[in-house]
Amino acid sequence: MKKKIAVIGAGFSGLSAAAYLSKAGYEVHVFEKHEQAGGRARQFSTPEGFRFDMGPSWYWMPDIIESFFSDFGYSTSDFFDLVSLNPQFEMVFDSANFSIPESYEDLKLLFEGIEPGAASKLDKFMQSAKFKYEVGMRDFVNKPCHSWGEFLSPKIAFSALKLDLFSNFRSYVARYFSDKRLRTLMEFPVIFLGASPKEIPALYSLMNYGGYALGTHYPKGGFYQLVLAMQKVAQIQGATFHFNHNVEALEIKNNTITSLIIDGKKIAFDFVVASADYHHIETLLPEDLKNYNDSYWKNRTFAPSSLIYYLGMKSTIPNLTHHTLFFEPDLDEHIKSIYGDKKWPEKPLFYVCCPSKTDTHVAPKNQENLFLLMPVATGIDDDDKTREEYLLKMLKRLERHTGARNLYEQIIYKRSYCVRDFVNDYNAYGGNAYGLANTLRQTAVWKPKIKNQKIHNLFYTGQLTIPGPGVPPSIISGKIVAKEVINLNP
Repeated sequence: MKKKIAVIGAGFSGLSAAAYLSKAGYEVHVFEKHEQAGGRARQFSTPEGFRFDMGPSWYWMPDIIESFFSDFGYSTSDFFDLVSLNPQFEMVFDSANFSIPESYEDLKLLFEGIEPGAASKLDKFMQSAKFKYEVGMRDFVNKPCHSWGEFLSPKIAFSALKLDLFSNFRSYVARYFSDKRLRTLMEFPVIFLGASPKEIPALYSLMNYGGYALGTHYPKGGFYQLVLAMQKVAQIQGATFHFNHNVEALEIKNNTITSLIIDGKKIAFDFVVASADYHHIETLLPEDLKNYNDSYWKNRTFAPSSLIYYLGMKSTIPNLTHHTLFFEPDLDEHIKSIYGDKKWPEKPLFYVCCPSKTDTHVAPKNQENLFLLMPVATGIDDDDKTREEYLLKMLKRLERHTGARNLYEQIIYKRSYCVRDFVNDYNAYGGNAYGLANTLRQTAVWKPKIKNQKIHNLFYTGQLTIPGPGVPPSIISGKIVAKEVINLNP
């Protein structure tokens, strides 16, 4: 008889785990409390004709995503059309605006024009970043991280010094570039990892390669097309999805989960893979069966939360690209507000995604779909008045950049999303948006364990465990956990 496995949560890691476990022959049931798959990557449509991706919008590391589909005999092209963006994005500074071109050779010309000699330095930087990417994303991140012994292979040991694990990212970038704008441009990708560049290991220059060198892409129809494709793959393997099903409790006997209580109904399972918030799942356990107590979580460094606005605009906005980063204020001041003072930033950095510049399916003709995101500290109060104040600040800067006028008056659809929404919708600890920061002390073996140490059939996957935050790492996380379950019970 097939072993029954419950996957709690249908985010990227849950979808991945469900697909691999189903392929291995298990009876897999995915329970998702929302009406659709995707977790933070859900999508919604409005009566006005707009379609909004709720979370991830940067399609980076396309080879990692492609490898998931190839494991099942598919390609992403079997499910959606992937567009390479040109420019990849625009970065706005006080002194100038820089469009990051699709072509790497054009990128070198841009660097050389900003700082003489920077083109050759970029080559050296990217050569090292490519090495880190190939070792890191193919060897390093695929470990279950039970112990450091997993990293004692000759290949990893030989590569250890080249991985720059013990250098911080900021000082590493400063070795190559002097211009502050170029440094900010190179530091920007690690913001996705949820900490200051001073706290992130230089290993993560692999992000620069995974983004700038491999390109920035967009799935036609929205990022949610990736969710639908992964769900379809899991279903083809045999996984069953149960939407609007909330896991309320775990029944445990003799250090083994025997069943889940789902909307008041008891259902027996042999294994449980928790793709929901790690801390939340542990609140469903008795104190003596948790991997970590409250003190542990309070002392972790969490990635930021975000203030997000989904805006439907009644007219198009000139001089705006698909992705635009507003970095006129000082990066460190904004970072300090997140990790030091834990307050709303005085001069915020923010990001604008305008997918309607690329995709006619996400907004009515001659109208615009805007996604505004501003990183903020976890745990802060986010009342509606404060949200609105920051919306006005962001729109004013967007007007200054594009030359558009009276953008607030152009809004025909508006929805905000912030700390309390992350808590309510995802049980996210402190309302975090991206999981744990990838600081050195929270890397690999030092991340929360993927297996409960006292309950033999409970596993964890997702952005709060290995390998870390981001879409490709979450997909990898699901695969790692599936392998662990299969190895335990082949």
